[in-house]
Amino acid sequence: MSKPLKQIHLAAGFPGVNNTTIWSHPDAGSQIDFSSFAHVAQTAERAKFDFFFLAEGLRLREQHGEIYDLDVVGRPDTFTVLAALAAVTDRLGLAGTINSTFNEPYEVARQFASLDHLSAGRAAWNVVTSWDAFTGENFRRGGFLPKDQRYERARQFLEAAGRLFGSWRGDEIVADQDSGVFLGDPHAGTFEHHDAQFTISGRFTVPRSPQGRPVILQAGDSDEGREFAAAAADAIFSRHATRETGQAFYADVKGRLARHGRTPEQLVVLPAATFVLADSDADATELARDVRRAQVSGQTAIKLLEQLWNRDLSAYDPEGPLPTVDPLVGETIAPGRASVRQYRDPLATARAWRELAEAKNLSIRDLITEVTERHTFVGSPDTIATSINDLVQTDAADGFILAPYLTPGGLDEFAAKVVPLLQERGVFRTEYTGTTLRAHLGIEP
Repeated sequence: MSKPLKQIHLAAGFPGVNNTTIWSHPDAGSQIDFSSFAHVAQTAERAKFDFFFLAEGLRLREQHGEIYDLDVVGRPDTFTVLAALAAVTDRLGLAGTINSTFNEPYEVARQFASLDHLSAGRAAWNVVTSWDAFTGENFRRGGFLPKDQRYERARQFLEAAGRLFGSWRGDEIVADQDSGVFLGDPHAGTFEHHDAQFTISGRFTVPRSPQGRPVILQAGDSDEGREFAAAAADAIFSRHATRETGQAFYADVKGRLARHGRTPEQLVVLPAATFVLADSDADATELARDVRRAQVSGQTAIKLLEQLWNRDLSAYDPEGPLPTVDPLVGETIAPGRASVRQYRDPLATARAWRELAEAKNLSIRDLITEVTERHTFVGSPDTIATSINDLVQTDAADGFILAPYLTPGGLDEFAAKVVPLLQERGVFRTEYTGTTLRAHLGIEP
């Protein structure tokens, strides 16, 4: 008997202002007007996507006191945007990134429980940590947690929030129909939680939400992050979107579930993915080159190179050769780096980059374009549909979170041309069969 086809999960990531987005494109719109958020979300809902995903930026990215050229408009508050989107969508899940390092469990649980009620069971929380003092300067702690402590805080944060979500049972909301006076269980909403991070007790103000508790997402790729997801998450983001690396990641995180009393079906693996779509594969390949060039400006190339070199490289010409000096290892001279790639061996990476640049006669900008994130899917609608389906059916992923390079219309063509092909193959829904995000993902609370 042949193995039944897996159903593909798709989500729409609002790209924000970063080096995925091409804000200079003539068709680019605002990154902050509500109309842009609504356009992406409503397109995703028409295409029957599982959810809309909004990342979080707690501080504008800087290096040496200068704001990135692709990050100057900022990012609005996550809950405000998602609550507004709840009013202009009906079935689409609404996922937001909220930091566990600088927030408190009661406040975050109350906000997500409220969003779950407002959206009739469509809320999801992407639980993240923060490692840098640069972001911490915006908060009263004025700092950050070491790596070995931030996941422990996140674990205890999520445990405390879960206690709050579960403090109401479904049968506790009873009120007199005439007066509206509460007549239910006097213990409804009571909670008490004590651990090394939090000592809280009281009564939770929001009754049990339509899906029990919001869907929990997690994005860490470290061993600690993977273990955290295996223990507590409903879905995990991944940067591993090729067959080989995707299958290795998929097997690893799914293999961790049993020791937490869970089954493989209880964790959905969703790599982040970009795409460039055209009528033919050749046209898409040519367009992808143009898109990559537009995504990596000269200033962006220097900033990304500084993240490896750990030196001020502002005097270098992005169209010129790589520095002959080696990366600075062991100290940080550029503290304003909120989105830094952490290289395990900067000297080895620099040597490899120099060899590549010499072999291909690449400038700094050419090299950064070459070595930074590429487009996951490039091709005609049929090519992209085939690639997505192949990766899901071979257990490299359960689906993808798609981030278009153009806001707000970048998802439109994918929805119109690729989704119907997946539907024809019987691997993607033609209609929603449930009303909650948990139903879309096929997971129980």
